[in-house]
Amino acid sequence: MDDVDTRLIAELRRDGRAALSELADRLAVSRATVRARMERLAARGDIAGFTVVTRADVSAAAVRGLMLIGIEGRGAERIMARLTGQPAVIAVHSTNGKWDLIAELGAQTLEELDQVIFRIREIDGVTRSETNLLLSTRKAGRR
Repeated sequence: MDDVDTRLIAELRRDGRAALSELADRLAVSRATVRARMERLAARGDIAGFTVVTRADVSAAAVRGLMLIGIEGRGAERIMARLTGQPAVIAVHSTNGKWDLIAELGAQTLEELDQVIFRIREIDGVTRSETNLLLSTRKAGRR
């Protein structure tokens, strides 16, 4: 992957719907070059796919946090399913170490976030948790 490929991927991350001519202008290459490079990057698996970003994805919740969750037994899949069904849960990650899962949370107020945390702690199989508020974000994926 060379500099043009890297810049192309960066432009696609900023705007996955950009026209080939627009990308060509930004990269100072021809449309044919952009098309060929996109096809090659996709064929090699460097570009795994394109996705839709909805308004809710880019509307930052006023209060965000990471909830580290410990579970008992082998209930990770069941608990992950319960978590992903909650609107305030942005993402759920499995991990290793002291904590089993990490849930990214978003709410409009601290009170709302507190209610979300309370509901998660009541899920059968959740044994412990620790929540850290996110104060700022330097780089967010797809935003």
